[in-house]
Amino acid sequence: MRIPLDPQSRIPLYQQIESHIRGSILSGSLPADTRLPASRQLARDLGVNRATVENAYSALEAGGLVFSRMGSGTYVLPVFPLPDIPKKDSGDSLPLWQANLQRNIIPNPDALDEALQAGGHPRPISFASGISDSRLFPAEEFRRALQTAMRRDGIDALEYGERKGYAPLRKGIAQILASQGLQAHPENILITAGSQQAIFLASQILLRPGDVILVEDPTYSAAIDLFRALGFQIVGIPVDGQGMQVERLETILQLHHPKLIYTMPNFHNPTGTCLSSPRRRQLILLAERYNVPILEDDFVGDLRYEGHAQPSLKSLDAGGQVIYVGTFSKMLMPGLRVGFIVADGPVYDSLLNFKRLSDLATSTLIQRALDGYMTVGRYQTYLHRSCQVFRQRRDAMVNAIRRHFPKEVSFEIPKGGLFIWLKLPNRLSSNDLLGIACKEGAAFSPGSSFFLDGEDGDHWIRLNFASQPVEDIEEGIKRLGAAIRRMTSKRKTSL
Repeated sequence: MRIPLDPQSRIPLYQQIESHIRGSILSGSLPADTRLPASRQLARDLGVNRATVENAYSALEAGGLVFSRMGSGTYVLPVFPLPDIPKKDSGDSLPLWQANLQRNIIPNPDALDEALQAGGHPRPISFASGISDSRLFPAEEFRRALQTAMRRDGIDALEYGERKGYAPLRKGIAQILASQGLQAHPENILITAGSQQAIFLASQILLRPGDVILVEDPTYSAAIDLFRALGFQIVGIPVDGQGMQVERLETILQLHHPKLIYTMPNFHNPTGTCLSSPRRRQLILLAERYNVPILEDDFVGDLRYEGHAQPSLKSLDAGGQVIYVGTFSKMLMPGLRVGFIVADGPVYDSLLNFKRLSDLATSTLIQRALDGYMTVGRYQTYLHRSCQVFRQRRDAMVNAIRRHFPKEVSFEIPKGGLFIWLKLPNRLSSNDLLGIACKEGAAFSPGSSFFLDGEDGDHWIRLNFASQPVEDIEEGIKRLGAAIRRMTSKRKTSL
């Protein structure tokens, strides 16, 4: 076989050989069942290394053009032309099953970032995040914890591990919870891939499509998206400065017969409020009376800057009425994807079994590294330092709002958590404001995404003060203030 090769070409020799033979096969010059020269013989004829020819034959085999027959050689396969599938225009109708899915698409979580980038500002600042500042996390210390876990545990660190989660980590979580007044046995703790999976697991085993779930209104936007995607009927309970208005709960329980109550009693997302002590106890009593489980999402309960800590609903629960969810993703790094569930009774086994069906196990390597990081007391040190930093950032944002926003805005200063929940003046639309703000180089979360009826939140915005340094908070709030003034001026001009 004569193949023209160019040793001076940038194209490797094996690719030149493969390309020549491929062209001969596709043109029909080498018909099906033709036996190619042995690699040793072709290498000798072309004056190249045998490995070069073997690499060329391997590439042809990977492309489905030849096959190797043990002890016989390499043969050309029949060439089947690709079917000519006509391209559809964008206006063509989709298959019916595609159209049905299209109606159920949930909002794009990256839309805010895309809008901010589209604004074109050279240094955009976003207060839209739902997490703390990952830049504060001591990544080098965690890297060493990963290396220690690998050296110490070897291949065990790469196995599926225990279905419940790494036992030492569960013990460490139990100790952290005990320091917060919640007594939990490690055997009642299930490690999950973040709190989002924990919420998914609990709602899946307790509800069926069409069942009613009660939530605070407003509430965590990703929970709304999840419950809607699962086909639940969502009923909202209003929130005030003391958290969920539990006084309204009994009437709603009698009317709707819900299968689950989902609540964030500590530093609620998005409002930042805490459920008062009397309401906590009343919520437990009503849930017991009407036989409704409570899913308590304590996503940033550790982040308290002032005042006294309230007992968790789970710590007030003596009869297994409450399922407790916590996470390390919000406090440490979102990429850790480590959360946990605390549950008592048969519901724990159901959660465990559904967790196995969902993803088999949460990364045991990450669990072991996180346990190593926590064991030496780094977590408590990091938590204490973070509270100091975030309090400074909260105060900086409050002061900046007072300087740069109109006096007519209204908000409460949160005693912990991540967010300031702010009502715009003069019934300005937060969704309309967002486009103007992005052009100014700042973004926030519009309130509409947190309400069951989006229009109810159109005059509210959520600002994350924990995700940005003090200097960026000052600049970002200044930009938002300018956007509000622009929008107000535009509105007056149009009247």
